[in-house]
Amino acid sequence: MIRVFCLLLLLALCPSLAPAQETTERFGQGDTPFLIRSTTDIAIIRPLIESFAARRSDLAITYEQWGSNALFEKSREDCRRDEPGADAILSSAVQQMVWLVNGGCASPYRSPETLALPSTRRWRDEIWGITTEPAVIAYNKAAFAGHTVPNSRFALLDALRNDPDRFRRKIATYDIAESGLGYLFAFSDSLEATTFGALLESFARVDAVATCCSAEIIAGVAEGRYLVAYNVLGSYVTSAARPEVATILPEDYTLVLSRAYMIPRQARQKGAATGLLDFLLTAEARAMLDRVGLITTMEASETGLPLSARRSIALAPPLLVALDSNRRAQLLKLWKDTFAAGSVP
Repeated sequence: MIRVFCLLLLLALCPSLAPAQETTERFGQGDTPFLIRSTTDIAIIRPLIESFAARRSDLAITYEQWGSNALFEKSREDCRRDEPGADAILSSAVQQMVWLVNGGCASPYRSPETLALPSTRRWRDEIWGITTEPAVIAYNKAAFAGHTVPNSRFALLDALRNDPDRFRRKIATYDIAESGLGYLFAFSDSLEATTFGALLESFARVDAVATCCSAEIIAGVAEGRYLVAYNVLGSYVTSAARPEVATILPEDYTLVLSRAYMIPRQARQKGAATGLLDFLLTAEARAMLDRVGLITTMEASETGLPLSARRSIALAPPLLVALDSNRRAQLLKLWKDTFAAGSVP
């Protein structure tokens, strides 16, 4: 009993002994191990990994799904120790990926496919943007029957000010302390001084909810527990296939994210990693990404959104400011104070 108690105490004191990845799946029957670590849900990206595995019969592919913050910490530790870990990393928390590249943790690569990417989606030939995903305002369609749907942050502010009781504890967004993606969106919003402070004031006034993850937020909107979800990735709404939920591309500005792909410096299977990268940039793979909602056409003729309202989050050094310790501490405190009443434990 004493040995059991000591073991339990050790596990409690050392949470890192438990695997940090959320789930794992294997593809292919080859003999060469190839490890992908990603924040992208396996259910969404499975068709692409299966297609790549069919092309590379030599590989035994392990796909690990991680939370963005845990993936960043693990990748940074592998780099610091110069130990082999993942052979390829794909993350939506692109500020963390830029940090890894800037810290000398990435392996360079060039090909016609990577060189064809726009400059906002390629930096130092060590990080590449694979997807095109807008951050949207999602809403419960039934709840807005007979009501005007807020098509911008200004309209959302007006709705919250005019009818705060209707929206009390009915607005949800990411908990930026837990979500690297949520933190990235909040940081990007903070650069837009015209609305950021007013939004936080309004969120505080109606006890808005900050919670962990896209699936919970979207399910809450579909079930009517939330009327509006702010700054949720449109791809997650698409993949959730909830007909009760509709989305808006905010007309004042819409953030557009490209998930970042990186090949770690110490990767064992760099050839397989570059092969996967080139495959993800082919027309065939892009069509598959489009079908699962990871590529959204952002042309003004299709979205009605003017080019001036599109804010692509560039894979570039300015993102390092988001991880400055003082800036991060200030933003986290502001967020915590705003959502103190409405946060979900």
